[in-house]
Amino acid sequence: MTPTTGTLRWGVLGLGRIAGRFAQDLPNSRTGTLVAVASRDLARAKSFADQYDAERPYGDYDELLADDSVDAVYVATPHPSHARWAVRAAQAGKHVLCEKPLTVNHAEAMAVIEAARDHDVFAMEAYMYRCRPQTARLAELVRSGAIGAVHQIQASFAFASNGDPANRLFRQDLAGGGILDVGGYPVSMVRLLAGAARGEAFADPDGVEGVGHLGPDNRIDEWAVATLRFAPSGSTPSITAQVATGVRQSAENVVRVFGSHGYLVVASPWGSRRDGTPTTIEVHRVGSAAEIVEFGPDRSYALEADAVADHLDDRQAPAMSWADTLGNMATLDRWRAAIGLEYDAERADAAIPTVHGRPVTARPDHRMRYGEVPGVRKQVSRLVLGSVGRGLPHASVMYDDFVERGGNCFDTAYHYGGGRAERLLGQWMRNRGNREEVVVIGKGAHTPHCDPESIRSQLTESLERLRTDYIDLYFMHRDNTDIPVGEFVDVLDELHRAGRIHAYGGSNWTTERLDEANAYAQSHGRKAFVALSNNFSQARMVEPPWAGCLAASDPATREWLERQRLALFPWSSQARGFFTDRSAHDDLSDPELARCWYSEDNFLRKERAQTLARRRGVSAVAIALAYVLAQEFPTFPLIGPQQLSETRDSFAALDVELSPEEVRWLDLRD
Repeated sequence: MTPTTGTLRWGVLGLGRIAGRFAQDLPNSRTGTLVAVASRDLARAKSFADQYDAERPYGDYDELLADDSVDAVYVATPHPSHARWAVRAAQAGKHVLCEKPLTVNHAEAMAVIEAARDHDVFAMEAYMYRCRPQTARLAELVRSGAIGAVHQIQASFAFASNGDPANRLFRQDLAGGGILDVGGYPVSMVRLLAGAARGEAFADPDGVEGVGHLGPDNRIDEWAVATLRFAPSGSTPSITAQVATGVRQSAENVVRVFGSHGYLVVASPWGSRRDGTPTTIEVHRVGSAAEIVEFGPDRSYALEADAVADHLDDRQAPAMSWADTLGNMATLDRWRAAIGLEYDAERADAAIPTVHGRPVTARPDHRMRYGEVPGVRKQVSRLVLGSVGRGLPHASVMYDDFVERGGNCFDTAYHYGGGRAERLLGQWMRNRGNREEVVVIGKGAHTPHCDPESIRSQLTESLERLRTDYIDLYFMHRDNTDIPVGEFVDVLDELHRAGRIHAYGGSNWTTERLDEANAYAQSHGRKAFVALSNNFSQARMVEPPWAGCLAASDPATREWLERQRLALFPWSSQARGFFTDRSAHDDLSDPELARCWYSEDNFLRKERAQTLARRRGVSAVAIALAYVLAQEFPTFPLIGPQQLSETRDSFAALDVELSPEEVRWLDLRD
């Protein structure tokens, strides 16, 4: 912890009830003062400023963010705009405290945290109860084994509102409902306590089961419950937690923790009592009288402001770290999915904007390199983003980030997710209006539908899903040697001449079959294959992950690629996570990773990547990807991040230049 010196000057965006609580408590903090407030209604901003002694009211949020006298911003706007203003605040160089939930979903939360990291500012999700001494004491009781091994946790936060359809709690367009409004409290609490039972800061559940009631008119969760399962960890047994929330029902609003030697009860877990009487933790141990631990009233929002100031240099606070927030948002997503709650703004056909609300363009300081592929009429980014399939919010955040980092090439296939991957990419391109700025890789003719007619019919369907009339680079997903190669060349050339594909190649094809195809193309006046998409990575593929998969890392294929100068678009270019901490000789938790990549020579390759990574100050993943980029033939590796942090880690490879000697050493050839 690095305590701040001096005063942290605060601005507030959004001036509702919670903003008033923060402004009221702030004078009781050790570190903060309110200097500016902003509302879209200037008169409201002036009234709020007068009430809470703020120097400057603004009628525009961006005006407050441009105020050099503001150090930190408290974002208290409605839920759907949390992400936008948290990101814009970070981009303006302001430290960020954002009211819970940080965002509507996990995808947006990733974007906020990535913005804080990129712009080197503090960011925290404002679960103020996490900053209270009572919460710290509760976690310590669990961590110290005061009630033995923890088996069960119960937590609830609900209230009975009047159901006014104009109230934000009951509006789909404002991400209403109990789970996002107050359900994050019990979820974050049980995750905190499950982590404490393991001696960790928090824990994420491996299972989430939920039920709930969606209002027939508003389609938001009026009440809901969930069971969270935490797997055993070391000597800690499995833990089951029950959480409950609602905005149209009352609840006990209590936390209970049951262990092998007793139980804990917290009657007022979320804040001080309004009447000023102490809150308590009841400690019930087997064979002993109950112990009552009392806590006087506190100014929770002032404690929250001090937590920000005390941890500015760390850029995050232990009360609610970035990883903790991401885990909480992911759990809330799973709870909503379990009860069938999807907001209209998250639908697969929604016009989802960029998180920051501005057009998506490559940053001026991006590090992407580009190459050319014959027939593709655009420069092609050397890194290619694979499909993401968790829904349009996730795809939008991942795709936008990739473009802002300089990427422009996207891989998909008819076969992926029954068409879901193509639809998501198509909707994203429609929302961004950027079809002519991106390179789309499409694939079809996967076994058992690997024949000329399937190429035609599948391409037609793929183009409809993608909302486009052409594919920049088309790969046959598999080969079928029972069909003369000329028949495939003829249909691909036909589709090329029709303008439906601009260039084509083969995925999981042998070099002999490619030679045969291009010989046929040359002798019959057809377009030739211009690219190959087989596996290639620093690690040798021991077993193919799927039937019919081929690698291009053997000496003969490498020599052929160097001679032909054919572009290679390698899939699993980072060996599906082998170069992360997910792989180890004795770690068989991922049987597919072990089956496909575990071998003595591959673990030696990983050791060498780790050695070089330490010298270069990057990860082994970045070294492994730099190895693929450093080949003597053109490579455009496909990467498959599912988190923005994974994309960032992969992009570090663009800053790594490997010598020919290092390339050979990494591949055990020296």
